[in-house]
Amino acid sequence: MKILYFHGFASSGTSGTVETLRNALPEDEIIAPDIPMSPAEALPMLRALCEQEQPDLIIGTSMGGMYAQQMFGYRRICVNPAFNMSKMGSLKTGVHKYHNRRQDNAKEFRVTKDTMHEYAQMERLQFKGITAFDKENCIGLFGINDKVVNTYDVFRKYYPNAIRFEGEHQLNDKVIRKVLLPLIKERFR
Repeated sequence: MKILYFHGFASSGTSGTVETLRNALPEDEIIAPDIPMSPAEALPMLRALCEQEQPDLIIGTSMGGMYAQQMFGYRRICVNPAFNMSKMGSLKTGVHKYHNRRQDNAKEFRVTKDTMHEYAQMERLQFKGITAFDKENCIGLFGINDKVVNTYDVFRKYYPNAIRFEGEHQLNDKVIRKVLLPLIKERFR
């Protein structure tokens, strides 16, 4: 199975989550790009990547879950999707450090007022285009103790398949093994 993984804010395609998924699913191909910080760059890039790779499944966490939700026509798992990036306290204008090594070796990124505007503009349109296929094949996973984003109700407004799990915002090895992997095997194999 070919899986695309979309990382969260200030992370990269080399995060610990990617490594855990690759170790747990050695027979699968896991493609994990570094996502640009600008939505105006990221969204077209991710759509083109989906078109090129034709993944069997897309998994996105936090900011990556917000992008995964917009990959209409593909089977998706959105983990604690951050549908309101422009309103998040962590998204402040200025220079920020990446949490993980990036393929381009960038250590920092800049959030500008334009970046904030791009997120706000994208957020207004992010649920346009949902089909019956999408409603059936997009699943949301939501940590009960997530203090960063709480978008369960927003997700349920558009999609029927939302699951709450014992956990927080960030995916850890335990949640991957006890929640995400069983869901992949049960629903997407």
